[in-house]
Amino acid sequence: MRKKKVIIIDDEKLFLKIIKINLERTGSYEVETVSDATDILSLIRSFNPDIILLDILMPKIDGVETCKMLNADPVGKRIPVVVLSAFDTDKARLMMHKLGVADFLIKPIGMDELISGIEKALKRKPRLTS
Repeated sequence: MRKKKVIIIDDEKLFLKIIKINLERTGSYEVETVSDATDILSLIRSFNPDIILLDILMPKIDGVETCKMLNADPVGKRIPVVVLSAFDTDKARLMMHKLGVADFLIKPIGMDELISGIEKALKRKPRLTS
């Protein structure tokens, strides 16, 4: 069975390391992590992810701008995005859903909940772009 490829974009390096280790330990995922979305378009072409986990609040390029970049790209707009953030407001949820994210998960998060969110998003149709 082919491992599902996951890109995680988050500026918290320890969080990236922990999630990567735990997802890869399941044997079902291959994970790439980046601390900012500066080179996300080239990364999606070289890594060919099945899904992207994305934080909203990041210093260089935030989650909103990252979604807009993905939506404007023919490859990027087909990859489901799951927001994984501690920034949980109705306004943030609405904004990210309008940008086509598959789900909005809140940190801190347990691995069972994260894996469930990933699998649920992968079963849906490709995300919509506005």
